[in-house]
Amino acid sequence: MRIDVIGVLVDDQDKAVRFYTEKLGFTVRQDVAVGEARWLSVGSSEQPDGPQLLLEPRDNPNATIEGQPAAHRYQQALYEAGIPFTMFTVNNIAAEYRRLTGAGVAFVGNLVEVPGGKTAVFDDTCGNLIAIMEVTE
Repeated sequence: MRIDVIGVLVDDQDKAVRFYTEKLGFTVRQDVAVGEARWLSVGSSEQPDGPQLLLEPRDNPNATIEGQPAAHRYQQALYEAGIPFTMFTVNNIAAEYRRLTGAGVAFVGNLVEVPGGKTAVFDDTCGNLIAIMEVTE
């Protein structure tokens, strides 16, 4: 068993693919129409055969809680609590922080030392906080 696809909820697939490719430097792996949405995934150019990040629409009308899409509520709760939706690893967090800041990525706070490494959290503009981490131990 292996992990090939990891989903991240997004409020707008077009905006998400622009952010993840233009700001983070990921490449589009798949872009297939599926009804009104798309099976739209990106991946790291550092791992051409590695896992794909599925940019999944959060507003599925078939899964609701009290009339609101369940995924949207989940995403919003994580964001409001300051909890990253997922985490990416980097080799040099200070350099990556500078690169992303220069590309216009908005970080929530500064670099932070944590057990085993350093981390920073940014807003992906699609409803998520995303962490990056450099493992030092």
